[in-house]
Amino acid sequence: MADELVHYQVAHGVARITLDSPDNRNALSAQLRAELRDHLTTAIADSDARVIVLDHTGPVFCAGMDLKEAGGAAAGAQGVSEFPAILERIWTSPKPVVAKLAGPARAGGVGMVAAADIAVAADTATFAFTEVRIGVVPAIISVTVVPRLLPRAAHELFLTGEQFDAARAVAIGLINSAVPAADLDAEVDRYTGMLALGGPNALAATKQMLRRPPAGDMSADFAEMLTLSAGFFASQEGQEGIAAFMGKRKPNWVPQV
Repeated sequence: MADELVHYQVAHGVARITLDSPDNRNALSAQLRAELRDHLTTAIADSDARVIVLDHTGPVFCAGMDLKEAGGAAAGAQGVSEFPAILERIWTSPKPVVAKLAGPARAGGVGMVAAADIAVAADTATFAFTEVRIGVVPAIISVTVVPRLLPRAAHELFLTGEQFDAARAVAIGLINSAVPAADLDAEVDRYTGMLALGGPNALAATKQMLRRPPAGDMSADFAEMLTLSAGFFASQEGQEGIAAFMGKRKPNWVPQV
């Protein structure tokens, strides 16, 4: 049996999914895709997991699709057809997802970064949409990437395939934070610590709210949001949060460290 290429562990409310195929630059091989998809499903269902972190071993976060496997048309089509389910699991996860990059992301790897709610990178990490340079289109990843990027940057970087650094990734909205490599773990911990303070149901509903398209009618939007807000104020979670605030204690959903 092949060694596992993606690992899963949970500690203090944080589920860590680690890509561990460094010799292949954590490329999205068939085995890695299957294990990543399964671990994402596990994390979403795991009652001990409040936040999900996408991590990696080796110097590269993810090089995108495994081109050695995708050399044949059938294999390439299979890889492309399987990848949307992974991006959708990250994007729609009711639990916040944090991407941690100690190194470069390319193509599909950038798609996963964009699908995450928060992305933190070492300031030495680089990014590129290299698809056009090998004669293919960054179609699948555009679904998660385009909503993140400034329009001018999206056109420039998708069409040129040019490499860009972490500072520019922050400036155009692809990632949240770029820090020295020595500070990366602490920055991820800072975000996961804040996310774990939120009520699980409130976080899930807030994610869904952020993803919804506006109705186009302000009155209809306010009516929908009033229903959502009132429901959470009256919910068990909302009442616990208010009671904890008034009692100057932590709500019962905050993981015990």
